[in-house]
Amino acid sequence: MPVSRPLAAVVLTGSVFAVAVAFQNTDVGTTPALPHPSPLTTAPPKYWRGNLHTHTLWSDGDDFPEMVVDWYKQHGYDFLALTDHNVIAEGAKWVDADTNATRKAAVAKYTRRFGERWLETRTVKDKAQVRLKPLAEFRSLFEEPGKFLLVPAEEITHAYAKRPVHINGINLRDPIKPLDGADAVETVRVNLRQVNEQRTKTSRAMIAFLNHPNFGWGVRAEEMLLADELRYFEVFNGHPGVRNYGDGAHASCERVWDLTLALRLGKHNLSVVYGLATDDSHGYHEYGVGKVNPGRGWVMVKAPFLTAETVVKGLEAGDFYASTGVVLNEITHEGGVLKLAIRTELGVTYKTEFVATMKGTDLTGSPKVFTDKEGKETPVTGDYSPDIGKVVAQSTDPNPAYTLTGKELYVRAKVTSNKPHPNPYAKGDVEVAWTQPVVPSAKP
Repeated sequence: MPVSRPLAAVVLTGSVFAVAVAFQNTDVGTTPALPHPSPLTTAPPKYWRGNLHTHTLWSDGDDFPEMVVDWYKQHGYDFLALTDHNVIAEGAKWVDADTNATRKAAVAKYTRRFGERWLETRTVKDKAQVRLKPLAEFRSLFEEPGKFLLVPAEEITHAYAKRPVHINGINLRDPIKPLDGADAVETVRVNLRQVNEQRTKTSRAMIAFLNHPNFGWGVRAEEMLLADELRYFEVFNGHPGVRNYGDGAHASCERVWDLTLALRLGKHNLSVVYGLATDDSHGYHEYGVGKVNPGRGWVMVKAPFLTAETVVKGLEAGDFYASTGVVLNEITHEGGVLKLAIRTELGVTYKTEFVATMKGTDLTGSPKVFTDKEGKETPVTGDYSPDIGKVVAQSTDPNPAYTLTGKELYVRAKVTSNKPHPNPYAKGDVEVAWTQPVVPSAKP
């Protein structure tokens, strides 16, 4: 039965009195019922926009990390990885405040945006310096649940025989020191393994991908296809020096992608490689063709909510697309049909090309050597059949579809608009999107 309890000798008014009376008449041993809280994650999966390759003053970028993060958040990105060379933004680091005009401008902009109290300065040997804040100190200024996320990362920067071999580790806990390999393939593999080993050790969701294979003609298609651990690479990188489109002697990154896919699936029984678009941004004070600016390429990752783990899982599942501006509302692969839904803009036209390599295609290639201006000969991606990575269907419909026959090794889609990119990688670039390769389940 209810037990009466004496109330304290105080005057209770309004809602406080009501609570007191309720407590006075509570049964012994009974906890007052609380309303059931609403689920925190009820929204269906959606595409989240993010950039996975960005530089700051922690390595060779020309702006403070807070300013870089602020740019991406203000421009509608949902997540960002700061991938400075061979470092995660942690610990103590100071930079000169007036090295050149660009640095002076950077400090001035930084001070205006974040205020004098945020700025930390010192003088060493008559030189003014500014402290770079680590990720742990500034991330709370920007992160918002379900709106914006920062992911710790690093560009593991190395080379083999002066050929650049750069790998981005995403959602790392600890920085990774690059390791040497016996050749370019092994250099890729040993550094991918380091990320995998840290993932296993920490039970933390991580991925690693190969950056800009055509930068310095660093990694050939024949080397990419032999790196078992390779799951992702940059099919597009916004840095003007990475040679996305190749040249008369070198294959484009898209051609490298198709060769890698065809030979891995048709000859070596290896997994597909997914294609990413990134900025590789370094410059934030001068904009234009030839500058290393943000906003040129990104990934759209489908996930039920925004966390580093769900972003990684979406990438691992291939549930994402790469873009330089074209937006896809949906991508489905059901019942042997690959379907896209393009978010159209008034006055903009779209062409979708379905690109595939069919089973039985000749996969033998002819070795190719490039001779530079100094007469030095270097092996480059070889010559292969034009049936590798050929367009098997195309459409101008905003909802294009391709029915797989089962005879494809893989099929992927590329959507090209006629809308000029606002700050292009190269003069004349238009906005594009690439879907990930799918492999038919049906047998021929």
